[in-house]
Amino acid sequence: MFNPDFSDAVRVIDSSTSSNNTVFEVLEYKKLRNGSVFNPTAANLSPSQYGGEKLRQVRININGGGVLVQPGELQFMKGPIQIEIQKNAPSASKGFFKNVGAGEASFTSKYYGKYGEIYLDPSHKYFYILELSNEELILDDGMFYCCEDSIELSVHTNKNIATGLVSGDGFRQPKLSGSGIAILESDVPFDEILIYELNNETLKIDGNFSIVIRGKIETKIEKSKREGYLQTFVGTGEVWIAPTRKNRPMNV
Repeated sequence: MFNPDFSDAVRVIDSSTSSNNTVFEVLEYKKLRNGSVFNPTAANLSPSQYGGEKLRQVRININGGGVLVQPGELQFMKGPIQIEIQKNAPSASKGFFKNVGAGEASFTSKYYGKYGEIYLDPSHKYFYILELSNEELILDDGMFYCCEDSIELSVHTNKNIATGLVSGDGFRQPKLSGSGIAILESDVPFDEILIYELNNETLKIDGNFSIVIRGKIETKIEKSKREGYLQTFVGTGEVWIAPTRKNRPMNV
């Protein structure tokens, strides 16, 4: 049987190693694919119609640690790795955990063991590797992909919202707290992300373009003439903006 060297098919485009030697890698397949295997509706599209995009995939090497993963993303794994279903706080956002169609964030998958290798599903989306150091990140709905189990995954509820825009429960987003490595998933490449550093300043965004809030920043959501929502950010920290992202309504 023909068995080529897999390393000839992929290259590592980003990687990070945690304090307990868990290795997170983002792989990119070298050849363009027409997407028919992963997207049946695109079977007749040529690679050029994908804008030259290649498949990317996250690989994790565990060495005595553990990771939390968006449910349904495992492709295969090797080694004495245990799987545990971990419950999470409920979310009103439909995309918080992708496989929960009712809009409730019911669980994530925890993988842990002495050693082993995990491959998550290939995708045409982009993956950002972040290193948290005793801090909190508030994410856009659907961006959480995986992280070390030293990081707490919870729900941030923003109730500082103009009356009548959303229900009384507030606007909820995934939140990461603690220290360790996390990977975010996005439909926008990282080099198109504009990171604004605020120093006790105010930033206002007309539309749903902010994807990460990092630091001591308060958010207020009001009505807007153009998009229906105007987000105001006040404080010190970072706000990540994706100006080129697909313009879609907020998941409220």
